[in-house]
Amino acid sequence: EVQTLVDQYYLRAQPDVAQRQYAAIRGVLATLEDRYTFFVDPPVAQSESDALAGTYGGIGVQVNRNEAGAFVLFPFEESPATAAGIMSGDILQAVNGMDIELSTPPDQVDQLLRGEVKAGSGVTLTIVDAAGVSRDLFVEFAVINVPSVVWRVLLEDSDIGFVQIIRFTSRTPDELSTALGELEAAHVSALIVDLRNNSGGLLQESVDVAGQLLGNGQVVVYEKSNQSERALSATNGGGGLKDIPLVVLVNQGTASASELVAGAVQDHERGILIGQRTYGKGTVQQIFRLSDNSSVHITSAEWLTPNHRGLESVGLEPDLPMIPDANGRDVELGEAVRYLNEHYNLG
Repeated sequence: EVQTLVDQYYLRAQPDVAQRQYAAIRGVLATLEDRYTFFVDPPVAQSESDALAGTYGGIGVQVNRNEAGAFVLFPFEESPATAAGIMSGDILQAVNGMDIELSTPPDQVDQLLRGEVKAGSGVTLTIVDAAGVSRDLFVEFAVINVPSVVWRVLLEDSDIGFVQIIRFTSRTPDELSTALGELEAAHVSALIVDLRNNSGGLLQESVDVAGQLLGNGQVVVYEKSNQSERALSATNGGGGLKDIPLVVLVNQGTASASELVAGAVQDHERGILIGQRTYGKGTVQQIFRLSDNSSVHITSAEWLTPNHRGLESVGLEPDLPMIPDANGRDVELGEAVRYLNEHYNLG
């Protein structure tokens, strides 16, 4: 009836039919008062799909901050960054002539290194190598198949392996297995897993990841719906590193599936958490793709840790809480290295 009246009497041009339908859907979902139940139109839905698949336009480099606050580059294999000559450990000084300050937000730096893939598109970087030599490099943009896991033996302590899980995608369990295998071959004696600013991703993949850290048979999470509760347990076992000392880094950006992994490590006393209280997203959303390639996210269950702790709006308290450094220095990583060396006989 309302649409009939609008069609008959409304003064101005109306949005197209699809936009009116989208608005109606959003209105219905808004009555649920659940910020995690929402509608996504086709372009954004495709972007979400790309994120879970792990692709974007850019130069193919991971950017981390060291304890001094500088932005350190770690290029992906077979990426434009590697082809241009960027080496792991190079320091980023400027992008397109704009100096990168210690106060520059990390997400802003990340966005500067991404862009539309077309002929001649790219960025000019000013970098400083390990010898202290500064140089400018032009790096072209390309479609990057983003690894969800990056790893290395720490430059500052070769007894410690470092694994950063960026997001839980369909490739994450296999990538983590490769990472742990290479670190085992490097004879590391302890492991740091970085879940900071990991906003989550796919549930089953996070359970598989937890299994590689915990071992077979351990409950990772309980999933409680309005009809039942079920335990999700590790089935893929752990490799040769599942018994070595473990620290997990977390912060306020650690959310959803990454909280499941951190909570399982903490509840099973497999390792300790260092950092800040996590975000506190303890609900499950199913994503339904609609006929026009839009999608709707619907909250269908809540998560509980192995000790039946709820996460929603509470998060996880680290075993060793830390205040983020005002100048952006990676104090959590430094503290993890100190903790492992003080509490275990590494080497």
